[in-house]
Amino acid sequence: MENKKELRSWLNNFGLEHPLVIGGPCSAETEEQVLKIAHQLKDSDATVLRAGIWKPRTRPGNFEGVGALGLKWLKRAKEETGMMIATEVANANHVKLALEHDVDVLWIGARTTVSPFIVQEIADALKGTDKIVLVKNPVNPDLPLWLGAIERLYAADIKNLGVIHRGFSTYEKTRYRNNPNWQIPIELQNRFPDLPLICDPSHIAGRRDIIFDICQTALDLNFDGLMVETHYDPDNAWSDAKQQITPDTLIQMMDDLKIRKSTDTEAEYRNALNTLRTQIDVVDHQLIETLGKRMKIADEVGLLKKEKNVAILQSKRWNEILGKMILEGEENNLSEEFVLRVFKAIHQESINHQKKIINA
Repeated sequence: MENKKELRSWLNNFGLEHPLVIGGPCSAETEEQVLKIAHQLKDSDATVLRAGIWKPRTRPGNFEGVGALGLKWLKRAKEETGMMIATEVANANHVKLALEHDVDVLWIGARTTVSPFIVQEIADALKGTDKIVLVKNPVNPDLPLWLGAIERLYAADIKNLGVIHRGFSTYEKTRYRNNPNWQIPIELQNRFPDLPLICDPSHIAGRRDIIFDICQTALDLNFDGLMVETHYDPDNAWSDAKQQITPDTLIQMMDDLKIRKSTDTEAEYRNALNTLRTQIDVVDHQLIETLGKRMKIADEVGLLKKEKNVAILQSKRWNEILGKMILEGEENNLSEEFVLRVFKAIHQESINHQKKIINA
């Protein structure tokens, strides 16, 4: 994408001294509910009121949103509080209705981002609009698919673009509803540093007790804003009750979060940072060398298995390795989740090496 710096201009236009905050319920349930939450947030750091109108659910039978009726509630909330309003759009008709009701921010959900055909239809419906359009990452950890959706919208002359990181589905059980895989939004940020990046901690967490920690991590990684699901009675919300927090909790959270400087120009800081980074570079080089040595040993194991016609995968041995490494990881202040990810990757590379040798 050319002229990427234009993409950040809409964020600068807010003139905020803090990250952008988008708050509001997962789903618009009643007019009273939308208005009550809006008024509770209007004098806080939350600039944009969000509410889902159309809710794509994994399985039928769950609450799928109130539909276009909710747009009238959002518009009234905007008129009464002065807040900007935001909702998810999943097809061209949603776009048409949202524009008719003067919705300021439209976001494309994770399930929609996975379909280039639908994204293109939405891009065509939005062509040339000055509305803010945010793209959630696809359900699966697929950076090119995420970038492709952004490029389709940019090609439709939509300059006020941004992205939302809401985590990625995984078949493995973790502490998150959707694994953050922070390296993916970081890579996107490295490629397009002028593309505003918003974190959706509610969908990453899936539960309210770790939302604050996820928000702080996002700010530490220089994210531009947060989209937090907020409900005055979260336990009785019609959708995603476990991951919503009250407006008062959000307001307090905004006070407690630490906003980091992007850098520091003091010479003492720069020198200390460069020294530490040099140490990291040395350790990283040693890691690569050590992994290379490990794979050479795996090659020898492969030769031995080939000679004796033994299967590559030895589950008992693999489970023993995992158990020992998790314990050693704990002793070195490494989380079990991290150790599992690292050693599963190492194990897969080892299997690949042995397969090449046995099949040669």
